[in-house]
Amino acid sequence: MIRRIASSLLLAVAVLAGCQSVPPTNVHQPMTARPAPRPELASNNGAIFNPGVSRSLFDDRRARFVGDTLTISIVENTSASTSSSSSANRTSSLSASVPTITGLPGKNFQGMAASAETENDFAGKGAAAAKNVFTGAITVTVIEVLENGNLLVSGEKQVAIGHGQEYIRLSGVVNPTFISATNTIESSRVADARVEYKESGYISEAQVMGWLARFFLSVMPF
Repeated sequence: MIRRIASSLLLAVAVLAGCQSVPPTNVHQPMTARPAPRPELASNNGAIFNPGVSRSLFDDRRARFVGDTLTISIVENTSASTSSSSSANRTSSLSASVPTITGLPGKNFQGMAASAETENDFAGKGAAAAKNVFTGAITVTVIEVLENGNLLVSGEKQVAIGHGQEYIRLSGVVNPTFISATNTIESSRVADARVEYKESGYISEAQVMGWLARFFLSVMPF
């Protein structure tokens, strides 16, 4: 019985080690869509010319229907910095003396004096800076045409390098008037843009802290 349990555990560990988990995403779903049928066009009647899939020579080639593709040039360059400083100073003093006592006990304390001084200083400074640069290009698919004519696009690009895999994902809302004649648009003109660059593999997994280490890190007071 113990051997069966051990064999099952080893098999489960081997399966989990061989599988690469796909990193989660926050882009709009689905990431692709098939072209929707266009009922205004006639179906194939057996001829060589099929109006259901053809386009006129003078037709606009820019994306406008569900299933059309659009190339987005990713040019993201953001930088932010902040700094702050504060200071506080407090000084206080206290002095006391015992006057001459006549006709009262406690003459031993006559002429004694006491003084106390205290000073508190505080100074603090803080600074933070961040800079992100992301350039590239990705072709996305129109997954929905909104009522005002804007296009909801989403797409993913997977690149396998060695034993790891890179995922480039992008989604957002595109105004068709911003699309150039070459069917491209810059990422700065995409509304509600969600751009992701993630990796999977043992190299990226080695950079993630284990759940047990995170648990002890959260409960240890030092």
